[in-house]
Amino acid sequence: MSQYDVLCIGNAIVDIIAQCDEAFLTDNGIIKGAMNLIDAERAELLYQRMGPAIEASGGSAGNTAAGIASFGGRAAYFGKVAKDSLGEIFSHDIHAQGVAFDTKPLDGTPPTARSMIFVTPDGERSMNTYLGACVELGPDDVEADKASGAKVTYFEGYLWDPPLAKEAIRMTAAHAHAAGREVSMTLSDSFCVDRYRGEFLELMRSGTVDIVFANSHEIKSLYETSSFDEALAHIRKDCKIAAVTRSEKGSVIVRGDETVVIKATEIRELVDTTGAGDLYAAGFLYGYTQGRSLKDCGDLGSLAAGLVIQQIGPRPRQNLKREAEQAGLL
Repeated sequence: MSQYDVLCIGNAIVDIIAQCDEAFLTDNGIIKGAMNLIDAERAELLYQRMGPAIEASGGSAGNTAAGIASFGGRAAYFGKVAKDSLGEIFSHDIHAQGVAFDTKPLDGTPPTARSMIFVTPDGERSMNTYLGACVELGPDDVEADKASGAKVTYFEGYLWDPPLAKEAIRMTAAHAHAAGREVSMTLSDSFCVDRYRGEFLELMRSGTVDIVFANSHEIKSLYETSSFDEALAHIRKDCKIAAVTRSEKGSVIVRGDETVVIKATEIRELVDTTGAGDLYAAGFLYGYTQGRSLKDCGDLGSLAAGLVIQQIGPRPRQNLKREAEQAGLL
């Protein structure tokens, strides 16, 4: 029997979210719609300049773990925080969601990671992330029992930025595969793909990664093509399953010669796209670890993503299991 449905590994980050206009991004040299890595000094500067903000625990894979738990799945998480106030916020929130999180906090500097997220009137989010304690996540933080005891291990592509984390991922994947489990990753961001294209392709083609999550921009960046169909044809050969989101066009899931097209969930108002891909992965992986069809997995992902973009903040406020039951998906 597996101990967990999904083990998520990621950068443990507290999001500080504020609304702004387009001019603010231009004036402060922020790349719209991207995740920009910043140092402590710039983090302080942007924090001083931002308007009224909401603090919410985030981090891509942390959001996915919270979503899986909200569906009623058994989720675990590896991620590094420091022994400080933001670290306490992160730990409290992920435990409160019902996620097993036992990574030892860092005693001393650097502080817990934070991401200043600026949301423009179109709902697009521009992230400015100071990684702080995240970069200290390494092989010593790998809990072998969780790695071999989860049906699927899921990690974020952003983890390829801090070098120690790469070793932790490879070690966790080895434990998972030795126990007959599967490993999945999200490509995270098209700029992240540009930085690590060769390594991401090697992870897929070597069989280190079985299931890949991406959006249409990331998959086109991965294969250096402007054609979505061409990129889809490539990824079909490179991994066991790929789930590719396309915003309001829904998503496409491929497995071998099989193609499943999923509709986007109808929404009343787009408020903030933060967490959309993370929650799509949560719904998909929850369905997948319960033995559901690819169509059901995609529909659950679409539902979760559709709900989270209608609120500020990247973690579900609704009970996703109840929402899925009401939508006739469970």
